[in-house]
Amino acid sequence: MPDIYRALGDSTRRGILTLLKQGNKTQKELVEAFDISQPAIKKHLNILLEEKIISVSLNGKYRIYSLNVKMLQTAYLEMHQYIGGLLDLQLVNLKKYVEKGEFRDEDY
Repeated sequence: MPDIYRALGDSTRRGILTLLKQGNKTQKELVEAFDISQPAIKKHLNILLEEKIISVSLNGKYRIYSLNVKMLQTAYLEMHQYIGGLLDLQLVNLKKYVEKGEFRDEDY
């Protein structure tokens, strides 16, 4: 599974993904959309490529970036299951707490 937290942990990378959601983009188009340098954008693209969240293809001299929808769907489902498991554990703990009657009216 990709490290979705690494991929989404930066606002520039989230911005790149938002742009790619609208359609494939060249590196030049992505650079023009941000107020940072081309090397900085390239660094963010490389992280997204490493995590397989995006893919790149060549069209002549242009690199075309696109979302890897299948990987995003897989990462989403795995993250959803992980977070669901955390919430389930919290609900079980709350149920045990309530069943023991270890709460006071002022707690609410």
